[in-house]
Amino acid sequence: MAATRASWFVPWLVCSLLSSTAFALDVPSGTELQIRLKTKVSTQTAKIHDRIETVVTAPVLVDGQFAIPSGALLRGEVAKAVQSAKGDQRSILELHFTELQIAASKLTVATQLVSIDNARENVDDQGAINGILASETITGQLDAGINKLAQKYSDFADILREAKNAVLKPAESDVTYDAGVEMTVKLTAPVHLPGPSGPGTAGQADAVPNADRLAALLAREPFRTTAQSPPKRSDIVNIVLIGSEQQVRQVFTDAGWSAASGLTTRAKFETFKALAEDRGYAEAPVSVLLLDSRPPDLVFEKLNNTFARRHHLRIWRRPASFQGQPIWAVAATHDIDISFSEADRTFIHKIDSNIDNERAKVVTDLLFTGRVDGIALLDRPAVPRHTQNATGDDLDTDGSVAVLLLN
Repeated sequence: MAATRASWFVPWLVCSLLSSTAFALDVPSGTELQIRLKTKVSTQTAKIHDRIETVVTAPVLVDGQFAIPSGALLRGEVAKAVQSAKGDQRSILELHFTELQIAASKLTVATQLVSIDNARENVDDQGAINGILASETITGQLDAGINKLAQKYSDFADILREAKNAVLKPAESDVTYDAGVEMTVKLTAPVHLPGPSGPGTAGQADAVPNADRLAALLAREPFRTTAQSPPKRSDIVNIVLIGSEQQVRQVFTDAGWSAASGLTTRAKFETFKALAEDRGYAEAPVSVLLLDSRPPDLVFEKLNNTFARRHHLRIWRRPASFQGQPIWAVAATHDIDISFSEADRTFIHKIDSNIDNERAKVVTDLLFTGRVDGIALLDRPAVPRHTQNATGDDLDTDGSVAVLLLN
């Protein structure tokens, strides 16, 4: 069976670059592919049979062999596009992917969409994308409350409506995904390959040299962050980058991540608007976590079309260096929901407890850029396998840290 997103790179690390032996390989039905849109698609403009092209971002392994490489192309078309025409109608988008291209070879495949990364929409059991309703958003609920108030106090309701409309826009009901949006599809029938493919883009990185010395160095490094207020132990460092600040900034830019804004009044206001209108905010601020009593030097995030879900990470420049290059500690987590905390009187994200999945997500993204020369996965016995962050979310990990040597 294919490896999960959290572990595909582990056998690659063990075997380095596997040689491709000329024997047939079957990719079983149910195997998932991580893909990224190369073309924008929207219910506002899409027509049936419009062509869609995506790229596979993580190699697929079968029985320890690389079957589908990162960089392979998956193509399809729009099968259905319905734009909502009224408030109680959902927009619907269906995409069917039927052609897989590995190098010059094109294969017919049968697939079904499983999920859209960080999307506000839901994918149903048949693979159709169902848009949101305005009534499901905060701005829509405010409208409903004002309309109810208008039944008794129409003048006052009009004032509130004008004030609300001056601050918030109606939620958009279309389903729109720009190039770069990531999806997961699964094969609904086996795919027969003439032989293994190799890892694709991931194969550009070798093992990090002097791994034993690096492991000893990292064993002396702190691995646990602390929330600024209140001061509680929080996220775990699960990635280390080796390279210059420019290299760090460039690799995340190339991978489609955005630099987060600081916690200014303006940024907080924009965050509220994005939350109320249920839309994305690529530069949304994050709460402050400290490592060795220091705030992060860099913060990056990757969103789609809702503030409630996002990949995000904090990066600290460490005093130590390796092979003459700076070391950067990274704590990466995936926000999967948001709720209001009565105790803190603010909105707080809930994270995916399996932080190894997020470690793999970041590794996959950075490897795909071609800006990684070396990679290692190092065990840290002192790291707790199960703990909680500052807001009470579970953190589950194998304790290892992924190390990437940038170019």
